[in-house]
Amino acid sequence: MNKVALTTNLHNVWKLLRTFYKSFFRIPKMRDKFTRVLSMSEELRRALYSSSAASLDQDFCLPDLVGVTEILTEEHRKQLCRHLPARAEGYLWTLVFSTSQHGFSLNSMYRKMNRIESPILLVIQDTEGNVFGGLTSCALKVSDHFYGTGESLLYRFSPEFQVYNWTGENMYFIKGNNESLSIGAGDGKFGLWLDGDLNQGRTEPCDTYGNDPLTPQKDFVVKILECWAFV
Repeated sequence: MNKVALTTNLHNVWKLLRTFYKSFFRIPKMRDKFTRVLSMSEELRRALYSSSAASLDQDFCLPDLVGVTEILTEEHRKQLCRHLPARAEGYLWTLVFSTSQHGFSLNSMYRKMNRIESPILLVIQDTEGNVFGGLTSCALKVSDHFYGTGESLLYRFSPEFQVYNWTGENMYFIKGNNESLSIGAGDGKFGLWLDGDLNQGRTEPCDTYGNDPLTPQKDFVVKILECWAFV
């Protein structure tokens, strides 16, 4: 297990413990009984995080790339690593589709993911230099209905790095056909929408992710698009 996965797992375990203790704190008798335990756990948490966080910052180990990216910098990857679902942690990042290599075609992108079972990191750079995209819980495909899970998210890197997770308002995660692909929806708006030529796109606030537009202008033109799997 790499350091990123270890730190993430420690954080998740601590959140579960904290929720457990808070439930007991609502009951006076239980609160008195568990005060000492909580104090010890807090000391343990501080000890663990003081060492692991420092280690993570000083010696951050990024997963290897299988394929060449024209968009992602080391800093981009470092930021994104902190928001991957658990089942994507510790795996190689494998390039499964790139407009530079495979052309500007949504159907080609679907075909390249035909046998992929991992989450997919969609990375876009538009003609204005903005970098943004989404993480989907599964490979992209043609579907008559929305699919995916709450692991999916949207993100942007400018004006600052921001991740938009599932709000729980609806389950409009992903939907694609031969003419378009959308990630997140609500009230006729899409968090991220791409046309069938992977050329024109639009981004708007949507209920699924509670996101801001991912680019300064809602409409954008794709310069490069990459899709990475975790295998």
